[in-house]
Order: sequence, then structure tokens, then C-alpha cells
Amino acid sequence: MLFLLGGNDKKKAKAESNQRTENMERVRELFLNGRFPVVTTDRVEGRAISRVLGLVCCRGYDSDETFFGMAARAVNKGAQAIIGYSENVAFHPDGSKYFSCYGTAVQFERDDKERDRLALEV
Repeated sequence: MLFLLGGNDKKKAKAESNQRTENMERVRELFLNGRFPVVTTDRVEGRAISRVLGLVCCRGYDSDETFFGMAARAVNKGAQAIIGYSENVAFHPDGSKYFSCYGTAVQFERDDKERDRLALEV
């Protein structure tokens, strides 16, 4: 009878982990294809910012997982880019590293070309 009470938590955790991995892979593809800019400056060249969605951050022991985890959180908020990106690395005496990444999630104004393209797709 006890196994009925404890089995659900493991399934739920595994499903959440799979969803998180899928989101990070999707964001990785967006970033590597140049469709999700992450910049250290306060603007993206050639694009006007229409809405600031807020701070996004992530911490961890793997630099790629930390970076793409932060980007996935921004995409989940509806962001189209991250501005003001910064990262920190803390070194522990035992040799391990701890990464922190943060930036501001933003959305862009739609330009006329994008509006025309969206109208044709509908």
C-alpha cells in the first residue's frame, strides 16, 4: 500500500525534467540559428524595444546549462531577446566552479515587413 503513495512524485519529477530539457533544446536551436539574440549592450542593433519583461537569471555548475536555462526562462516569459547580459564564475577551493548568468528579457516592436509577413501567413 505504501508504494501507491510515493510513486507519483518520481513520475512528476521525471516529466518536469523532460519538459525542461525540451525547452532548453528549443532555446539552444533558436540561439544558435540567430533568432534569439543575447547581447551585453542595452539595445539590439536595428531593433526597437517595445516591452521590458524583467530580469532573468540562472545559476548552476555547467556553463551551457546555466546560459540556456536563463534563455529558456526568458522565452517562457515571452521574450524575443536578452539585453544587458552578464555572467559570473565563482571558484571553490576544491576546484569546482559555480556559474551565474543574468540579463533583461525584452520584446521588440514589430516592423512593417514583419507585419506584412504575418498577414500573409494568416
